[in-house]
Amino acid sequence: MSALSQCQNQCRQCATLFRLGRDVEAALTMVDVFEEAQQCLSSASVEVQQIWAQVLMQMLDCQERRDWLGLADYMEYELVELLEDEQR
Repeated sequence: MSALSQCQNQCRQCATLFRLGRDVEAALTMVDVFEEAQQCLSSASVEVQQIWAQVLMQMLDCQERRDWLGLADYMEYELVELLEDEQR
């Protein structure tokens, strides 16, 4: 399994934890997921890195508002899609 695929799976698992109301466990996992995503996208184009920065800011904004479902959506859809695009 590639690093990008593994990161996508971790995004989905973390999103599931947020949806199940396990926000403390999910928040701890989220730190690792963000580090992994940063590593996977570090060699991406400037455009992709800018999109990653925007998505990251939106996710952190959701976390600050305690919008766990919004955060889960960003992780499962926006971030996974960004990683999928980078895999191609």
